[in-house]
Amino acid sequence: MPAVTADPLTLPRLPRLPETQTRWRPVARVVTARRYLEGEGFVVRRPFPGVDLPHVDPFLLLDHMGAVEYAPGEAKGTPWHPHRGFETVTYMIDGAFQHRDTTGGGGLITNGDTQWMTAGSGLQHIEQPPPELVAKGGLFHGVQLWVNLPRARKWVPPRYQDIRGRDLTLVASDDGSSLIRIIAGSLAGHEGPGVTYTPITYLHATVAPGARLALPWPGGFSAMVYVLGGDGHVGPDGRPLHEGQLAVYGMAGDALCLRAADRQPLAARGGWEVLVLGGLPIREPIARYGPFVMNTREEIIQAFEDYQAGRMGIIPPERLPHRTAADDRLPDG
Repeated sequence: MPAVTADPLTLPRLPRLPETQTRWRPVARVVTARRYLEGEGFVVRRPFPGVDLPHVDPFLLLDHMGAVEYAPGEAKGTPWHPHRGFETVTYMIDGAFQHRDTTGGGGLITNGDTQWMTAGSGLQHIEQPPPELVAKGGLFHGVQLWVNLPRARKWVPPRYQDIRGRDLTLVASDDGSSLIRIIAGSLAGHEGPGVTYTPITYLHATVAPGARLALPWPGGFSAMVYVLGGDGHVGPDGRPLHEGQLAVYGMAGDALCLRAADRQPLAARGGWEVLVLGGLPIREPIARYGPFVMNTREEIIQAFEDYQAGRMGIIPPERLPHRTAADDRLPDG
């Protein structure tokens, strides 16, 4: 069960959308996420890239991590690595993750927290499970989303946002049955805490078994639903959507409809867990290689040269081992 929860009956409700007068967006395609090994060897499910990027613009990548119950010694992360030209958004649904970067940003994100790192002109960072999770094991469930930056913003200074789970904006469906957590963007006048360069809306909804969720959606925004757990149906024609699948909506229409299956698997007995996301397409050329996303091949080559020359920050030295009170005192120590 997600760490951030509330009784929907106590929350502000979304407006009820008239069934016959609302232009419901159709579902254009459904994609099943593939499994990959990332970082030091942890498994992610990745629905895109894999679908043509113009359909998911302004997003670049979605990695679903877990849910997994780690045994002691199993939890893994990523070593130090660079980024330039986009933003990484890590949403920790359950468990904990540590982040540090070469600008001094970072910290520990736990149940329901989000770390929003704008790589912009370039930096290096590291993401690791905290020592306690490595030593004792435990539940780990999260999502990392890459958000593209337009050409005019690719060189902004790096920035880090630490969004606590308690700061998410919580609203209920029009009938009070389902919970929506707004991480960033706007939904029916309710604003999420994430500050974005690229206009997006990013939600996590728990849809009660058998319940229908109707969401007003900004015109001109792309729209997607990714299933974290459970079963349901999307679009006016009720296309089935299961855990690890992504539905990409068409651009025509001003609302999205979803319905949770009446019977959910045991792991999703609390409801159908879905991410709903979309944004204003950037519609610019994309050149990407590994951790860099720019507009031209020449800019990618420049990114590698800048990284190799140390212009994306210096990795801070780790604390020296075997220090004791008997050590000689150094001038800066």
